[in-house]
Amino acid sequence: MNEVLRPDPDALLAQLRSDEARAQRGKLRIYFGASAGVGKTWAMLSAAQRERATGRDVLIGVVETHGRSETAALLSGLEALPLRELDYRGRTLAEFDLDAALARRPAVLLVDELAHTNAPGSRHAKRWQDVQELLAAGIEVWSALNVQHLESLNGTVGAITGVRVHETVPDTVLDEADEVVLVDVTPDELTARLAAGKVYLPQQAERAAQNFFRKGNLIALREIALRRTAEHVEDDVRGWRVEQSGPGGAGANGKGPGLQAWNTSGAILACVGPHEGAAQTVRTAARLAGQLNVRWHAVYVETPRLQRLAAAERDRILAVLKLAEELGAATAVLTGSDVAEQLAEQARRLNCATLVLGRSQPEAGWRRWWPARAVPLARALAQRAPALDIMEVAPAESSRRLSRAPLQGASIDSDDHEKAPIYWPGYAWAAATSIALTLACTPLVGVLELSNIVMLFLLGVVGVAMRFGRGPSALAALLNVAAFDYFFVPPRLSFAVSDVQYVLTFAVMLGVGLLVGQLMAGLRFAAGVSTSRERRARSLFELTRELSAALESSQVIALGAAAVRGHFGGDALVLVTDTSDQLVQPSDPPQGFDPQVADWAFRHGQPAGLATATLAAQPWHYVPLQAPMRVRGVLALSPAQPRWLLIPEQAQQLDTLARQIAIALERVHYVEVAQQAVVEMESERLRNALLGAISHDVRTPLTALIALAESLQTLPPEEHGNAARAIVAQAHELHALVSNLLDMARLESGIAGGAVNLRRDWQSVEEVVGSAIRAARTSLGGTVVQTALDPELPLVEFDAVLIERVLVNLLENAAKYGAPPIVVGARAEPGTLVLTVRDHGPGLPAALLGHEQKLFDKFTRGETESATPGVGLGLAICKAVVSAHGGEIAAGNARDGGAEFTVTLPRREPPEPAEAQL
Repeated sequence: MNEVLRPDPDALLAQLRSDEARAQRGKLRIYFGASAGVGKTWAMLSAAQRERATGRDVLIGVVETHGRSETAALLSGLEALPLRELDYRGRTLAEFDLDAALARRPAVLLVDELAHTNAPGSRHAKRWQDVQELLAAGIEVWSALNVQHLESLNGTVGAITGVRVHETVPDTVLDEADEVVLVDVTPDELTARLAAGKVYLPQQAERAAQNFFRKGNLIALREIALRRTAEHVEDDVRGWRVEQSGPGGAGANGKGPGLQAWNTSGAILACVGPHEGAAQTVRTAARLAGQLNVRWHAVYVETPRLQRLAAAERDRILAVLKLAEELGAATAVLTGSDVAEQLAEQARRLNCATLVLGRSQPEAGWRRWWPARAVPLARALAQRAPALDIMEVAPAESSRRLSRAPLQGASIDSDDHEKAPIYWPGYAWAAATSIALTLACTPLVGVLELSNIVMLFLLGVVGVAMRFGRGPSALAALLNVAAFDYFFVPPRLSFAVSDVQYVLTFAVMLGVGLLVGQLMAGLRFAAGVSTSRERRARSLFELTRELSAALESSQVIALGAAAVRGHFGGDALVLVTDTSDQLVQPSDPPQGFDPQVADWAFRHGQPAGLATATLAAQPWHYVPLQAPMRVRGVLALSPAQPRWLLIPEQAQQLDTLARQIAIALERVHYVEVAQQAVVEMESERLRNALLGAISHDVRTPLTALIALAESLQTLPPEEHGNAARAIVAQAHELHALVSNLLDMARLESGIAGGAVNLRRDWQSVEEVVGSAIRAARTSLGGTVVQTALDPELPLVEFDAVLIERVLVNLLENAAKYGAPPIVVGARAEPGTLVLTVRDHGPGLPAALLGHEQKLFDKFTRGETESATPGVGLGLAICKAVVSAHGGEIAAGNARDGGAEFTVTLPRREPPEPAEAQL
């Protein structure tokens, strides 16, 4: 039972992350009212005065008093932020100073008129976007908003009041507000305030009373404001219930079932059409989704007919899709010849329970008497998806016109299919084909039946349709019908028809030509869409494959920029961060690139520039490279067709490319971190080994030297000789240790610099072996050393000093860990000289069998903990010297016991005696 009620760890982690993000983000309080004049600003300033009295840091960012003396009186004592002046078309405009507010960072910031449109040249197009940045910086913001400025209600309010409201705020801003304070007055009281001049100046008040501030309008707006506030309160209650229910349905303490969360299933799918009322359809779907607390989607289905829409109509469709994204929808563009089939399939794929359509307009004039050309979309959807709820939205009589970005470029569905101009050569070929068939068939009148000649004309129509498409095939069908009637059907050379059956022949010829042309146009459209999708998939596949092999940030930068340029054309830059987590700007920025905008996109983790709501006048589009851990840089793009950035599929493609680049940068970063960690761990291990060895092997002879030196004062004179010899022995041991350290440092320095400086000369192997035994005599003590040298060893070219050092180290190692006698051998083999040093002790440790090369690593000792002196550098020096000579060194156990070390040096035939003397 306890296992069932145990909280879900993933849910707990998600809750902790959500709480942490909420704690870092500033709170938003909105004073919400039905219309201007209800007292939102007055209520906000009154609350600010109370907060200031309690000691909180309250700052006025911008407040509009509209000439109201009562409101202006509440400004007394409150610190106000100076407005920023902007020059626009010869005028000076005062705007809210966002940067100054971010630098000041008050506890509470008052930003009035949330729906205000900023002056051109500001960072954000709308004031609510400024507020979003302030909240992200952790500043608490208070603002005011009227109900008519909500985007989803724009058409509804316009239909009620007859006034088109142009400044709007996405509903998500109100939904995500931490507090919504409803400021409400009755319509009669508001009308009285308007007449008393407490809302507008007298001239404005008179016009407002005759238009917007009519009693019926105020009652309707008040109802809408109350309902919208109630929806926000309902969301708060639902959120509280979800929190109380706890993760996984457990209680808040994780011990009981808790409250049951309200689950509302069934998403909404809004169909965006090419008609004028598409924006109202999107607004209604957004409002309905907010009321039901469900996710919603917006989709546009492009057919071959809609692909031929004018550029202005395509821009309107893109603007509607952008509006849907602003209102919180996931947008998509589908392609196909059957709109109902595509919508039904999309609804099933997204598990949508309700589909919102725009109501089709009745035909006007004579068209109302014309027979219906097709089944209405709602009826076709009902046939294909009987379980789908279908809602039709009436068009709004008055709503704001959606702004269209001044972008030129491609069509909606694909990246390389624009509205093509009329292809006049195709029509010329259609006419020429008809003439050629007429001339070719004229001699065959007495040879072939007219039915066979009809087949030849049909074949010509099919050929023109396959080669040139719909328009030329329709022309070829008309010309072929006319030519067949005029030249071949009795009476010839006349359009009169003696047999009525030929009328059916003419209809079939014309119908076949038009049908084949239509089918070919559909096939070309489908082929173009498939090519576009394949191109997008291929670019993602190629980028993913190439990034998987990238090991450095420079490779990721080059591959990412090349992939984006290859897909979107134009120019692209991938900017990454340096070691101090600052964005590295290009040394030679291209034309139009703004480093400040790129830095803003990096710091805020939001797109900016072209086709965005932030600094939209910029010619470049900036996308933050958001990796799973953090933002790794910025992708800057100046596309060949800026309009592509408004197409949902292309925007998603760009986001996917940016995410792949960000993940690759993060992977390379952590590979470098892992390599650095390995290096640091190895350095730490070597340091500890060195300190451990030196602490024993240096301290021991130093202690002995100090003790012997102190004993000289008390020993009798006859014992001074023995003490002096002991001091010399300890000094030699310390000298050998220091020599090994210095030799290793010199060899490592030489290897790091490229090569060890060898003083090669032709040497006698016997002399080098003998000098090595004499040099190691102090360390060997009384250990017996035997030699097994070939009697006819040739001269070998090597550095005698270094090879002697190798033999000395091997002899000392044999004396420390082996047993006498020690045997030094040398023999000449074809192309090599083999030197061996073996002892008759226990041999190599069992732990090193199969891993003998580890003995030659720095600070590696045969016995990890023992009284045997040494720091583990002797064999490492041997390996470094032998490797510098181009040879090899190996260790192993001898057949009859003991350890044996083998040094193999390359050799060549010695020169003639005269040459050797030279």
